[in-house]
Amino acid sequence: MPARRITLCYRKIIDASATRPWDKLVLDDSYRELRLQAQYFNQEKKYRTFGELVHYVPGADRLHGLVSGAIVGYLQQLGGVVPDVLDNLGRRFLRFGKFQFELINSDLLDPSKHQVAINFFTEALLWHDTVGPYLLASLEAAGDAPAPVHTFRLQPYLAIHAIQELATDASPDDAR
Repeated sequence: MPARRITLCYRKIIDASATRPWDKLVLDDSYRELRLQAQYFNQEKKYRTFGELVHYVPGADRLHGLVSGAIVGYLQQLGGVVPDVLDNLGRRFLRFGKFQFELINSDLLDPSKHQVAINFFTEALLWHDTVGPYLLASLEAAGDAPAPVHTFRLQPYLAIHAIQELATDASPDDAR
């Protein structure tokens, strides 16, 4: 298998069924911020849902970015590690460099209808092999030190986002 560099995307969906404290805090604070920011786009109080705002009010799709500021502190608490994704030893190991916050659905009068997603984009990994349903990947090694290989299964909402074939060094026989 040729050497490949991959970037993964993990999409974490949070809604009213959330039970983890971190998820609940993200949901509650993003809902409060949405209600606050939506006032600008809904001054006449004509629209009740996020979908209606985006459909009928020009520029309301900016709410994704405007609301994301309310959850940045929670993302910092993660220390750059993607939540929920574990290797086969039960450790969180994926590091993220970027994220994208998304409002999926919301009702400005009913917090139980609020639903958001956070897309975590990992740092580059070297994809070494696939064994059955498992990927073997590692962070790129610094210098000559070997990098630990992580074995993990692609799970729902975790996908390969980008892939790059790496040039392999030519063997001495190729020079002839």
